[in-house]
Amino acid sequence: MVLAPSIKVVLGCLAFGIFWVLAVFPAVPFMPIGRTAGSLLGAMLMVLFQVITPDQAFEAIDLPILGLLFGTMVVSVYLERADMFKYLGKLLSWKSQGSKDLLCRICLVSAISSAFFTNDTSCVVLTEFVLKIARQQNLPPHPFLLALASSANIGSAATPIGNPQNLVIAVQSKIPFGEFLFGIAASMVVGICVNASILLCMFWKLLSVQKDEEEPPVEVTPEDDVNSHRFSPATMSHLTSQNSHEFNAYLEAMSIHSSPSVNGHIDNNTLRNRVGGSGDNEIHRDENVSKDVTDSGSSQKKDERLVSRVSSTHGFMGRSSDLGLEDIDEKSAKWKIILWKVGVYTITVGMLVSFLMGLNMSWTAITAALALVILDFKDARPCLEKVSYSLLVFFCGMFVTVEGFNRTGIPSAVWDFMEPYARIDHISGIAILGVVIVVLSNLASNVPTVLLLGGRVAAAAASISPEKEKKAWLILAWVSTVAGNLSLLGSAANLIVCEQARRAQHFGYNLTFWAHLKFGVPSTIIVTAIGLILIRT
Repeated sequence: MVLAPSIKVVLGCLAFGIFWVLAVFPAVPFMPIGRTAGSLLGAMLMVLFQVITPDQAFEAIDLPILGLLFGTMVVSVYLERADMFKYLGKLLSWKSQGSKDLLCRICLVSAISSAFFTNDTSCVVLTEFVLKIARQQNLPPHPFLLALASSANIGSAATPIGNPQNLVIAVQSKIPFGEFLFGIAASMVVGICVNASILLCMFWKLLSVQKDEEEPPVEVTPEDDVNSHRFSPATMSHLTSQNSHEFNAYLEAMSIHSSPSVNGHIDNNTLRNRVGGSGDNEIHRDENVSKDVTDSGSSQKKDERLVSRVSSTHGFMGRSSDLGLEDIDEKSAKWKIILWKVGVYTITVGMLVSFLMGLNMSWTAITAALALVILDFKDARPCLEKVSYSLLVFFCGMFVTVEGFNRTGIPSAVWDFMEPYARIDHISGIAILGVVIVVLSNLASNVPTVLLLGGRVAAAAASISPEKEKKAWLILAWVSTVAGNLSLLGSAANLIVCEQARRAQHFGYNLTFWAHLKFGVPSTIIVTAIGLILIRT
């Protein structure tokens, strides 16, 4: 493609540069407006500088990608409400055999959950679980946070719904869900094992030493806190404080007609203890009462106390009957919750099966989301408010900005120079292509990299064979995703884990850029290389 006029090239590069700075460094001092506003600013500048027309800007917005992203986010919200991630958290601590076993579990659970529920969602809900379990077992959180973030990125590469860049690739390449999964599954499985091995090798001594230091008593996190993230288990006793107050008032009212003392005052405590106390206390109080009454009226008073006891017991039984009804209502509510959860899981499985059958992924995800809304059978606004609309807006702005940058002709000119060296029918070409994708993914972020390179890499591979075109898309998906493990800024999942760990109440931990880089560089190089060998078409 021939370069656009110089003025358009300069202005287009300026708009894209502003977008890139704000996307990679959303809190820059001179304009701390964030990624979402930065993408809109880049899009507006592309239109304002007349790099693209307003109609071209609207056409650049890919609605199928936005629909698929929206649908999967809604499904994730309902899965979180249905305690899916709480159950995944339980798997981390269930019969754990020590620190090394825990690290391997985190790698496995993070990868699987990210493959089907997106890596960002998995990192959001699992980070606090990991911190709590590490604190409970007196373990350093650093290795486990790295395991969570890196495994989430690797696992998300296996499916089209695992991360945003794979959504883009799936829609643009039209590769069916099943073929996508089959092509990268082997790379993902081996990559997770290799990643876990690297973590164990790097932190073996630290984990082993920490295990020996577990004996001194530490403040242990309650298991309920470890097994729950946002949903606190509702504990409901059979006799709540409100019921207790009502019961006491009832006893005071009943005592007016029974058990008076010699002075004519009401002994409320005696009556309460008589109804709810133990057998020994009952006998003791009866002896005290019998000492207070006169011999002449003893039989009458005993009869009155007997009637009072029967009446009080009858009243208590009435309250117990009410509590029994409450217990029945509670059981009925529990069954409704269980059935609702089963419905949520069934709809989610149905969505995944539909993906495997090759149905349109965008409309399938939206249909599943609406089915969950109807199943919930109440106002969906609280759940829909949890959808990350800022991410959808970010994508809209990014589509327009990247389209404008493409129209400057610079990406095509750069690819024309590199294409002879990056052909995927040679090992050296695959290696060079992999290096380019890794570098661009860490400089310009993985989604813009896919938007810039996707069509060009696929077109170059299609000139060889249709199989090579499909392989080119899968290589792009694998490398651009795993490249996120290189540095802390490489992917949103890394930043989510870092921020969640830093802000976690009582469990805060600061995962630094250099601490991540020491692990990220060797892990990214080794896992990417092995995965490229195992990709199948």
